[in-house]
Parts: sequence; structure tokens; C-alpha cells
Amino acid sequence: MSRQRPVRVLALASSGGHWIQLRRLSPAWLGCDIAYATSNAGYRAEVENDQVEPGLPAPRFYSFPDASRWQKGRLVLQLLSVLRILILERPDVVISTGASAGYFALRIAKLFGRRTIWLDSIANSAELSLSGQRVAPYADLWLTQWEHLLCPLRPEGMGPSFRGKVL
Repeated sequence: MSRQRPVRVLALASSGGHWIQLRRLSPAWLGCDIAYATSNAGYRAEVENDQVEPGLPAPRFYSFPDASRWQKGRLVLQLLSVLRILILERPDVVISTGASAGYFALRIAKLFGRRTIWLDSIANSAELSLSGQRVAPYADLWLTQWEHLLCPLRPEGMGPSFRGKVL
């Protein structure tokens, strides 16, 4: 009897609060082959200090350029960097808490036929994030951390779900 390989997960987020929320989700991928990507290369040490489960490889770490929607050239560099990470990792699942790099990652992952999860930032308490709204059609699971942001008038599966808060 051959042992199945563990699910490969790419967990990707911008630095700061997006990264903190993503890291707090790490118990959800216990037993998975995990790679992290963020815009702050300084987080590498944090990932390298993770406990490695027996039989699994150590978590891998990648960084990509930070960018905002007002920095078109940097967004192109970020997109290319995220594409490179996805090609190298070939994940089964991509999860992101945002922002622009997460949008790119989910869009590309869907093109590759991968499962995708978007968790909107807890900071977006008044409305869903712009990245979240734009990536929604490409997210197999779209989560908000604010129950009042659910979209009851949208057809089932067309709006975010609420399963609690990370922070």
C-alpha cells in the first residue's frame, strides 16, 4: 500500500496584519506540506523556527516585492514573482489573507486548476476589501471575519461566508 503525499499548501500574504492573520491560521494546515510567501523577507526566521512534523519537509519561505494599486510597475514585478512561486511550488491549495499579491496568487492558481481560499482582513470591518471583492469569482472559499458583511442578496456561493474571527 503506497502512502499518499501530503497536501501542498501555499500560504501567501502581504506583511503586517495580513501576515499575522495568516500565521494564526497555521493549525489549519497541520499535516500539510507548507510554503509561505510574503512581502517582508525578514519573516523568514519566523518560518524557519516552525516545528517540523515528522515525515514532512520543513516549511519553505519566499518573498515578493511589496506593491499597492498606485504602483503599477511594482504590481507587475509582484505578479511575476507570485507566478514564479506558484510554478516552483505547484501547490494543491492557495490561501491568502490579502492583499494584491493574494489576489494575483488566487487568480493564477485557478488558471492552474488549484483550490483557492481568500480570508478578508479583520481590518475591513466596514466593507469587504477591494482585493477580496475582485478575487471572489476565483476563490473556492471566500471568508469574511465580520458577520454583518455577508451578502444575503447574492446567490449562494457568490458572497463571503463567516466562520468566526482570526484575531
